[in-house]
Amino acid sequence: MNRSTDRILVTHVGSLPRPDDLIDVMIAEDQGNPVPQAEYDTKLTDAVDGIVAKQVELGIDCVDDGEFSKRGFAVYAHERLGGLTPTGGKRPSPWADSRESREFPEFYEPITQDSAGAPNPSNAQMACTEQMTYKGHDLLERDLANLTKAVAANNVTEAFVPAISPCDIAGNVLNDHYEDDEAFLFAIAEAMNVEYKAITDAGFLLQIDDPRLINYYVKNPDKTVDECRAWAEKQVEGINHALKGIPADRVRYHTCYGINMGPRVHDMEMKDFIDIILKINADAVSFEAANPRHEHEWKLWEDINLGEEKTIIPGVITHSSLLVEHPELVAERLLRYASVVGKEKVMAGGDCGFGTQAMAEPEVHPTIVWAKFAAMVEGAKIASKELWG
Repeated sequence: MNRSTDRILVTHVGSLPRPDDLIDVMIAEDQGNPVPQAEYDTKLTDAVDGIVAKQVELGIDCVDDGEFSKRGFAVYAHERLGGLTPTGGKRPSPWADSRESREFPEFYEPITQDSAGAPNPSNAQMACTEQMTYKGHDLLERDLANLTKAVAANNVTEAFVPAISPCDIAGNVLNDHYEDDEAFLFAIAEAMNVEYKAITDAGFLLQIDDPRLINYYVKNPDKTVDECRAWAEKQVEGINHALKGIPADRVRYHTCYGINMGPRVHDMEMKDFIDIILKINADAVSFEAANPRHEHEWKLWEDINLGEEKTIIPGVITHSSLLVEHPELVAERLLRYASVVGKEKVMAGGDCGFGTQAMAEPEVHPTIVWAKFAAMVEGAKIASKELWG
């Protein structure tokens, strides 16, 4: 894993706005009118090459494929795991009966109410009805081949591949097979180890995406912080089991509060979870830090023992506002973190992805995303000049 040895390196969280023609074929499939496989494969390959080229053009150091093949950063796993069966219903809104929707019911009602129509691959409720296995080898090999080709064509030095955490899969799937939640979690972890290992074996960094770990608090309003911490400790055990056989210097871990452009007054605070997250076998940690609910938390790192090997990737641009951050503000954010953990241990990143759900595009308009990325790159240059001269 490259580190900021002579300047602040720049990366991002993963999902990026998909091109319109890729969205069109995903919508067609949802509506039962899939395009021929060869046509889809060509569109996907071209789109991945284009998004890697765009990241290089903008100055991103560690790139990915934009998660273009995935309907959602989490639900893509439903296609890749064996032992799952559709229930015939829809997954409930993630914000239903949360701390947020209880306090701001008028704001969250349009988000939480069930929409009409039959379930589709993006929102279908799945249940585990038999032993969990990994069956997504062909899909995974396609994605890795597309990124490999794009990386070579665009002279990229480092790339990462996001993959959903066992914790998030367990939160999206009903357990109708395993004896308890722990057995279910570890079965998912065992299956996902296949995907995780293939990513690093292909020469890429693995990024574990895990918003559920810190969102469990806001979405379970009857549980205390201590109860949520105890739950999170068990999830980390499952994540580390899924990472068996993978060196920590090939792993990034990302957590955030999801796509929620709402009040967010009940987000779990970093002081209540960061010690648990640092137990994950990952040498880089990516987290929200650029929005008004969490920007102040940089001060916590004055008292956190990060260790020699770990790198932090604080969000210095956010998905939760359409305002484009000023490069000098980005630089200030990076300089704060460098002042408390050391400049070599900081990379610039985002709070969250910008295209997490294909059927919800555009979450943030592409032109705004690219402007934010440009500001992040320029801010990293400003900070680097001050730090290295």
